[in-house]
Amino acid sequence: MKKTIDPSILYFGTPVVLVGTRNENETDNLAPISSIFWLGWRAMIGISAFSKTTENLLRTRECVLNLPSVKEVAAVNRLAMTTGSNPVPEGKQQKGYRYQPDKFRVAGLTPWPADLVNAPLVEECPVQLEAKLTAIHPIADDQEAQRGRILSLELRIIRVHLAEELLMDGYPNRIDPDKWRPLIMSFQEFYGLGEKLHSSKLVRIPERLYRTKDIEEAVQS
Repeated sequence: MKKTIDPSILYFGTPVVLVGTRNENETDNLAPISSIFWLGWRAMIGISAFSKTTENLLRTRECVLNLPSVKEVAAVNRLAMTTGSNPVPEGKQQKGYRYQPDKFRVAGLTPWPADLVNAPLVEECPVQLEAKLTAIHPIADDQEAQRGRILSLELRIIRVHLAEELLMDGYPNRIDPDKWRPLIMSFQEFYGLGEKLHSSKLVRIPERLYRTKDIEEAVQS
């Protein structure tokens, strides 16, 4: 039997991403988010309009999406409830956030220069996606109380860095889902993936059929 409820959040499970951006004083900022999805070589992230990451992204129009595995969960957790914004935005003050200018030190992670953007890679993360901001989409713009408070940012991936051990055997450009164990956030708790449950019919489709013009442009960069 189903029951009608009104939960405060609907975070049923999405990957954790550490967004690396550059501050106006050329120091590094790093922020964990879990509102993200991909289509081709485009990523959509949902984010507060008042965060330091948003401020940096709107100014520089570039970032690195660092994808931690389950092995980096403790480092990600050390970033929780920290912000690069000073003063701390009111909404985050209510949730107990504190200002932290050196996110990498707090997390115990290592910044590394990106190839094509002025933003930091996280050396410990098995996957890093260099990206450019291409569009800004307001969220909840139809409701006055929320208007201007949250955004969906469209990012075009221009370079992919991957730990070699995640490659599918015999393929130079395919990621093996049996080897990749992303960190998942579900209702404010950390989880990982289990074993494959069932082979999908979609695996019969050659991956090359999903390639877009974005990839060609990125490879030429």
